[in-house]
Amino acid sequence: MKRASISLLIPLILVTACGGGSSTVNNPAVPPPTGFVITPSNGMQVAGVAYGSVVSSGDVAGLVGNTGLTAGGSGGLAKPALNSPSGRTLISVVQQIPFGPLTLDCAAAGTFTVSGELENPATFTAGDTIVAEYANCDDGLGEVLDGTLNFVVDAFTGDIFTGVYDMTMTMDLVDFQATTDADVVMANGDGTATLNTLAAPYVEASVSGNAMTTDTNSGSETLTTYSSAQTLDAGLDPAPYTMVASGTLDSSQLPGAIDYSTPTMFQGFDSDYPHIGELLVSGDSSSIRLIAVDNVDVLIEVYSNAAGTGTPDDTISTTWAELAAL
Repeated sequence: MKRASISLLIPLILVTACGGGSSTVNNPAVPPPTGFVITPSNGMQVAGVAYGSVVSSGDVAGLVGNTGLTAGGSGGLAKPALNSPSGRTLISVVQQIPFGPLTLDCAAAGTFTVSGELENPATFTAGDTIVAEYANCDDGLGEVLDGTLNFVVDAFTGDIFTGVYDMTMTMDLVDFQATTDADVVMANGDGTATLNTLAAPYVEASVSGNAMTTDTNSGSETLTTYSSAQTLDAGLDPAPYTMVASGTLDSSQLPGAIDYSTPTMFQGFDSDYPHIGELLVSGDSSSIRLIAVDNVDVLIEVYSNAAGTGTPDDTISTTWAELAAL
């Protein structure tokens, strides 16, 4: 099976997704209150969880896996990639209105089924709907996909046949699971994703939504009122990327919820960690600033106010690798 249908249908998912159960699409989520004090003793753990679960997209990059739209970098940081398949699988089935359901065999085992309703078979139009269903789909590339992805086209400009377009889609993940040798990721949730390839090889991708939750072998992460955006310029060597993010994270690895934002955009090259950028994480009348010193070293400033302003109460010097190992 060609995976091009998914490379066209999944604009970059940059955030951690949600645990088992029904999806939350179209149901406004109420962010949980921040519920614990961030201190010098727990500051590094908070920074590691926040970066790993929010700024990086390790779990979801693994979940959408080999779609051709994301490329995992160090520490799970994912960036839009330009070496996606050509999209012929989707194009071959959208000549009907409605199209599908068309069930295709995956390369190694399992099946992939795509169906939907398009106003115009030559392009995407606002209001078009697409459903992608995986049944233990194994393309022999290291992960097995199972579950359902629902899409509604919000806006589309460009040409799906050439892969040059500006597209916005609302996504609904229903018991969407990716299994690898290292982990099992189960996701449910909603998001509105945008992918702009009009200036390729420069690509812009973003996602925002009410709620996303992911259950993995290591725990459960829930994001609410979240947003994230990335860029990648694959026309340069090394290829520069950027990332910004904001929202609320409720993690089983922390005693309460945290709010997060990127007051300074993260910037890096290729698969390196960011060499520029800040992540502000706020708890109960407390906060930390995770500051990229370079693509190796990180500084964590701890504050006794939620804004992360004034003179820090303490600082922690560490590395990206040490954070990733937590």
